[in-house]
Amino acid sequence: MKQGLEYELIGIESGQLSISLCKGLLSEGLKVVCVDARHMAAALSARINKNDKNDARGIAQMMRVGLYKEVQIKSDKSCALKVLLGSRRQLVNNKQQIIGTIRGLLKIYGIKLGSKLKLKDFANKIREEIKLIDEISRSSIEALISSLEALELSIVKLDKMLVVEGKKDADCKLLTTIPGVGIITAMTYKATLDDPKRFEGSGAVGAYMGLTPKQYASGEVDRHGSISKMGPMECRTMLYEAAQTLLTVSKKECKLKKWGLKLAKKKGTKKAIVALARKLAVIMHRILITKKEFCYQ
Repeated sequence: MKQGLEYELIGIESGQLSISLCKGLLSEGLKVVCVDARHMAAALSARINKNDKNDARGIAQMMRVGLYKEVQIKSDKSCALKVLLGSRRQLVNNKQQIIGTIRGLLKIYGIKLGSKLKLKDFANKIREEIKLIDEISRSSIEALISSLEALELSIVKLDKMLVVEGKKDADCKLLTTIPGVGIITAMTYKATLDDPKRFEGSGAVGAYMGLTPKQYASGEVDRHGSISKMGPMECRTMLYEAAQTLLTVSKKECKLKKWGLKLAKKKGTKKAIVALARKLAVIMHRILITKKEFCYQ
């Protein structure tokens, strides 16, 4: 704008700063499109000399002829949910790592702990077991236990925030009517999709989540491989866990579970869970579009 030029369309490659940059440029009244970095990188790889200037020129040319794949710019609400869910996920991972570290260090002294212990019982049992070991090791283990208890308090705090947000959100309430789908899965799914209407059909959501098979076809060759895993990993993991819960834990009978059990007998449990996860992604999208609860019949 300061250069005295008229900007018809601005293209920014997707990345960690793309959301902030796009929103900032949009606030200035400029037309901005966030483009898929992988798609753009494949197009730019044909250029001989790779540098920032040539990449910018190449992106401008691709934008000019319309050879780009647009990426959705997340809303402020979706970004807030993403931060909340990402923070909780990191704390849970750190908690599991510390527990594993404590178990491994205690084995040096021949101390083995039970696998099914709550955190309070786990900490008390460790303190009881380390009374007879040397002071340096005891102080080191105690430091890890203190960190573990602090992490647990933070996780509980974030869980309460998730419950509060889930109760206020009508879409999350609808999604949790599906057996196996909890608040965390529902909120992760909604934050990932952001605007469900941006998909032409519900079937496209399965591919977006990376839950459809890869295909290679050339002439007489037509091969179908494993799922692409090209979509958001966090949401795909949540869908897989929800499908596993529906198939193996949930006691509620529904057509979806019967279909999954039938497929498990034919193809195996793992493949059935993946297929069920894809169906859940499609069904959850339809629920967000129609605003109707899950039908068990």
